[in-house]
Amino acid sequence: MVTAMDDSVKKQVESILFTANTPVTVKEIHQITGIAPQTISAALRALKREYNEERNTAMEIVKIGKKYSMQVRGEFQDTSQQIAPPAIDDDCLKTLSLIAFHQPIKQSNLRRIAGEKIYEQVDFLADIGLIHTKPHRNTELITLSRRFPEYFGLEATTPEEIKTYLMEKVAKDAYNSLKKEEIEE
Repeated sequence: MVTAMDDSVKKQVESILFTANTPVTVKEIHQITGIAPQTISAALRALKREYNEERNTAMEIVKIGKKYSMQVRGEFQDTSQQIAPPAIDDDCLKTLSLIAFHQPIKQSNLRRIAGEKIYEQVDFLADIGLIHTKPHRNTELITLSRRFPEYFGLEATTPEEIKTYLMEKVAKDAYNSLKKEEIEE
């Protein structure tokens, strides 16, 4: 049974997850609230169970590495992005997807795939912290940063998990697109 104290703690943790613009750690929540880390962890587990299993809402709570985030469920993201479009334009997202799928990738190979525009896009993506670049012979070697899964609310954190997620997402989107065409015909 949930006590008034437990309910108050859960509500504090929930409010932090709701208002944070990036995923947060138990330590960060502790620093803000002064609540014991074990209590915060218990509240996070309870909130994750409520949002992800018990409530029928468009929101979910995900754990990304050691951080937690409240976000819009995948099936509702297209709808919600109409009011709050992503901060990254479509061309840059395509380049970022190529990097995510092929990482580590040489900038020279990325240019062959996507064209000259990638130089400016790589600089932008590095500036906002989604990728890392390091010199590699006469080009740059590009990989995703730890911020990438946090930014997009992905539970996948390793390059292999991210690649699998992307393949599944592309397959799902292609399937949904075909079904939509069938319905319209």
